[in-house]
Amino acid sequence: MSASSVELRHLDQLRGHETPPSLRAFSTFWYAYKRTWRGSVVTSFLYPLFYLTAMGVGLGTLVNAHHHLDGVPYVTFIAPGLLAATAMSIGLNESTYPVMAAIKWLKTYYAMLATPLDVIDVFAGHLAWIGTRVLMVSVIYLGMMAAYGAVVSPWAILALPAAILMGLAIAAPVMAFSAAQTNDSGFSVLYRFGYVPLFLFSGTFFPVSQLPGWLQVVAVATPLYHGVALCRALSLGYGLSLWPDLGHALYLFILVIGGALIGYRNYRRRLIT
Repeated sequence: MSASSVELRHLDQLRGHETPPSLRAFSTFWYAYKRTWRGSVVTSFLYPLFYLTAMGVGLGTLVNAHHHLDGVPYVTFIAPGLLAATAMSIGLNESTYPVMAAIKWLKTYYAMLATPLDVIDVFAGHLAWIGTRVLMVSVIYLGMMAAYGAVVSPWAILALPAAILMGLAIAAPVMAFSAAQTNDSGFSVLYRFGYVPLFLFSGTFFPVSQLPGWLQVVAVATPLYHGVALCRALSLGYGLSLWPDLGHALYLFILVIGGALIGYRNYRRRLIT
């Protein structure tokens, strides 16, 4: 066999094992994260530690003195809710300023598009990275829940994909929103009037049945309510019900797909001129 034939076969093998374009975009964020992961891991441990200690144990002693929500101690009740809320927080944080930076300040997206990558690869790679970040933090959070005795059922392991779905259900629409912004002023409005009300009134700290009737309808329509309900059912185990829980998952999945479609459209409008 000639040397040229060997070289051609080697090139064919390389092409056959070529890295998918979206994975190449994903690796960009992974390499950048390798520089800052130490501080991120520390905060990933501290947040659940502080929240579960202050709210679950501290406030929980007062709540438990009167009654147990869903028949369990307060820390066991709020822990899966905080898991879903943390997934929402990661999804929001990673899809606002990092997207603006990649478009306007650091122009990371434009550097990617200078390679054979397309807009869909850039968008999908970044969304996949956000899902990975949610998974990283959720694994740590679930471990902290177990340390506090807040994991009741073996079904709790499925709270990890539920948390990823929750994070992406926020990240995909917010990426679409961020790509349409010319500056970061809209983010403060999003945090103030979006994140904070969802965090407080979507069932994380108390059942939404304790809200006024009209506000219950609003709470049930929010994505975090469905994420909290799904994570809580999986964590507690005895609250599992096939169709309601599939409904929660479907609601979040529709947000991911809808947000991704709009996000891809906005990315093309913003990045392809």
